Amino acid sequence: MDRLTALNVFVTVVEQGSLTAGANQLGISRAMTSRYLAELEDWMGVRLLHRTTRRMSLTGPGEEFLRHARSMLALGEEMELISARAEGVPKGLLRVTCSYSLAEAFLVPAINDYLKQWPGAAIDVLVIDRAINLVEERIDLAIRITNDLDPNLIARRLGYCRSVVCASPEYLKISGEPHQVQGLALHNCLTYSYFGKSLWSFNGPDGPESVPVSGKLSGNISNLLLEAALLGTGITMQPLYSARPYLQRGELVQLLQDYEPALLGIYGVYSNRKQMSPLLRSFIDYLVEKMSADPLWRSPDGQTF
Repeated sequence: MDRLTALNVFVTVVEQGSLTAGANQLGISRAMTSRYLAELEDWMGVRLLHRTTRRMSLTGPGEEFLRHARSMLALGEEMELISARAEGVPKGLLRVTCSYSLAEAFLVPAINDYLKQWPGAAIDVLVIDRAINLVEERIDLAIRITNDLDPNLIARRLGYCRSVVCASPEYLKISGEPHQVQGLALHNCLTYSYFGKSLWSFNGPDGPESVPVSGKLSGNISNLLLEAALLGTGITMQPLYSARPYLQRGELVQLLQDYEPALLGIYGVYSNRKQMSPLLRSFIDYLVEKMSADPLWRSPDGQTF
């Protein structure tokens, strides 16, 4: 039995909450996952998990073993980094998390180009539209769009995210077009659960201005709200990188063009629990270079970082 792999399977199953979810996260079959756990329990000589058809929980020894398993996996990662740091060549596995919309518009194409340049590297992407605990999920790098950074993490600005307020021609034909920011309060605004759900902020001709918004549809994925806007459901505030193709084709109409929605930073965020590997440093440098070369990721005044 590959004991490090078995430890990884055990920790992943516990963190994901079930055998099936753990197997999906690891990309192996449920049967293989169950076999690793059984062999690990045979090796330890104790039961680590209570497993039924409906739920799974840690035993007393399992709770203690989980702490040691996480420590051993962290040590294993450090040992793998020793040779990589000595050679200074980006190689190994990098775990990255990112929102769905940014992964689709930027991260996946960037990863494709990066892996062609560094064939010894591998990247595992967790797509999720909310902040997660990097240490618990064993994430090396989170790409976050925010102006509210966690002071306990290290962050490097990669670029900027501009937003636009837009709606479909069909919606505007029926409901009319707001010409002032405060007019948004009278419309069906599609709100995003994790950012600006009830208050949209702008920089306008007379300075900063905010408006309380509400509507009949909210969601935790911005692309869902984009699809709803295309169907004529309401007005949405979207990242420019998501809305631009539809604006160019006339499927969406940009509103309130004299008012710039609050500018957000795009950051590469990582934990300071261990020394940065050549792979992580190289990948962050690459993302900075990639964004700085494209006007889409610059601030309105052209600043890149």
